[in-house]
Amino acid sequence: MKTFIKVTEIWIPDKERTQLEFGSGLYGGLHDFKAASEQQQFAYNEGLPGKAWAAGHPIVLTKFEYSYFKRTAAAKKAGLTCGIAIPVFSGDFLMAVVVFLCGDDEEHAGAIEVWCNNPISANTLNVMDGYYGTLQHFEAISRQLNMPKGQGLAGLAWATGMPILIDDISKAATFIRASDAQQAGISMGIGIPVSDTLRQTYIMTFLSAKATPIAKRIQLWIPDRQGKQLICQQGYSKNSNDLAKIFETITVNKGVGAIGRVWLTGMPVISGNHESSNYNPELDNLSSMLALPVIEKGRLKAIVSFLF
Repeated sequence: MKTFIKVTEIWIPDKERTQLEFGSGLYGGLHDFKAASEQQQFAYNEGLPGKAWAAGHPIVLTKFEYSYFKRTAAAKKAGLTCGIAIPVFSGDFLMAVVVFLCGDDEEHAGAIEVWCNNPISANTLNVMDGYYGTLQHFEAISRQLNMPKGQGLAGLAWATGMPILIDDISKAATFIRASDAQQAGISMGIGIPVSDTLRQTYIMTFLSAKATPIAKRIQLWIPDRQGKQLICQQGYSKNSNDLAKIFETITVNKGVGAIGRVWLTGMPVISGNHESSNYNPELDNLSSMLALPVIEKGRLKAIVSFLF
């Protein structure tokens, strides 16, 4: 199965915490690009990861040529044309930068958006930037929207401060662009709060088309009421709508497995099959996973896992 995202990377501060170095990555068959990436380092405000660090919010770069992107030649050879960088902060301090790289072709449909609150109207969000692949009509509509707090995917994530996953999004009454999503073939969406600042709100939305989903599975993990274990609050699978029911009996302890390690450290984690199956090897035979923490005021509120 093809996924909309072709490369996923985690960049982490070095020992002096003044530069970003390669942490881990998922590259599929793009071995040359992987080799070019593993040797890279980024100073504050340098390259895509460094720019996201300095900006303090997610960045979408839709064109590599003649930009600050440092791996343009290798990316062009690999068929990569767009990058999204998401900084993970705990208060003022950077934990890591997660980078997604996508490619432009007719077979890849979907969208990744960055929503930001409007300084003029404090209770609405607008698309600050986004990557829409081949969905030009959907992009045009999205960029014109004023999204009220508490409405739509991004507005709900803002109001609750929690990740919001909507399956069969083209039929969801809560999704303002439902009819446009149906026309574009978008089947699922997830909104994730990524800002840990009082000054500005930033929400990432990932919109998935059936033919090229953002990921094969997505799960939302939250601490239980006692704060002792993580439970799977909701799940999505391209092949099974009963994923959440399957996982609702599974719990994760702090520090155990890839997801438990995110809870322990506050750091995003990329793992292979041997780690992502720690919590249930019978249910999970996927090759790789990204676990992304949602942190507010230095506390972990949720973990979003993308299984590729």
